[in-house]
Amino acid sequence: MGFSDFYGNADVIHRLRDMLARNRFPHAVILAGPAGSGKYTLSLMLAKAMNCLSPILTDDLPDFCSKCSNCVRIAQAEDLDTRFTEAIEAREALRETDKKETRLFVQTHPDVLVIPPDPPQMMIKVDQVRRVIETIYFRPGEAKERVYIFSDSAFMKEAANSLLKVLEEPPEFATIFLLADNPGALLPTIRSRSMICSLAALPAQVVEQYLAKYRPDWNSKQRTLVARLSEGAVGRARSFDLAAYTSARAHALTILGSALRSTDHSELFKVTETYRAGAEGREKTEELLRTLYSLLQDLTFLNSGTPELVRNRSAACAAISYVRSLWTRLLRRWSGVEQPGRHQ
Repeated sequence: MGFSDFYGNADVIHRLRDMLARNRFPHAVILAGPAGSGKYTLSLMLAKAMNCLSPILTDDLPDFCSKCSNCVRIAQAEDLDTRFTEAIEAREALRETDKKETRLFVQTHPDVLVIPPDPPQMMIKVDQVRRVIETIYFRPGEAKERVYIFSDSAFMKEAANSLLKVLEEPPEFATIFLLADNPGALLPTIRSRSMICSLAALPAQVVEQYLAKYRPDWNSKQRTLVARLSEGAVGRARSFDLAAYTSARAHALTILGSALRSTDHSELFKVTETYRAGAEGREKTEELLRTLYSLLQDLTFLNSGTPELVRNRSAACAAISYVRSLWTRLLRRWSGVEQPGRHQ
């Protein structure tokens, strides 16, 4: 495994590797792009390339071996969701007084530290940045370069100001990666002291080709649907929960249909009864809202005469036909042409 396994954005990858080859890599890099575009994967790849004990060349540019002890240990952080869950469970096992003073980190290599947003606010907190400040000026013990990866751009104000101090005088043997869906969420002073590399969304056809290789269990219509819904992010496409989306879409269509029926809401009540409080219920509700928003966007595309932008069309022709009729009736309702309850 090497940089050749990173799907898409070849020009960005080439530029970053060229800077590594010329030893001109910046001390702070903002990797920007939509969720699932590969920002975290790329940051770990670069960390391996910086610290590989048996570096290789591919296309005359630096690459990593994936086999040395540094590469193997850094790779153990690739499943960020699992490592994050483990960190939360470890904190929950502490005494109550210690929990409040303990912040979350993911570290599978002594010189590579991943800083995720800390719950419950899900923001980077000042104590996490202080940990970076405490260690960043010590030379790496087992690697060539210390690497710090902030996996989210949501910083609390004091944390952002503390990070700024590090960016003003970074040590020559450390690199900081800031991953951001939207670089504008970071302070302008942080952006001005960092190099911004943007990972562009990939065309839907390219994502479909990717899914044909990595998700052969899906048929062509399912791959087309997921490629459109993932909005050009192969990571999001590969891990897409198609069953959950299909269920949420059915519920969303029920809600839209119920909006037109002023007397019969029995189907709506059946749907809402399945939603419960707690983390699982919140996740299900959030999926429903995302799906409802997606369908409403499709309605807008249909009404504006741009059906080629509709994302649900390939795998749900019948649903889209229903959505089109709903849109027409909603417009009539809002314009006062149709009275509530006339069409059941």
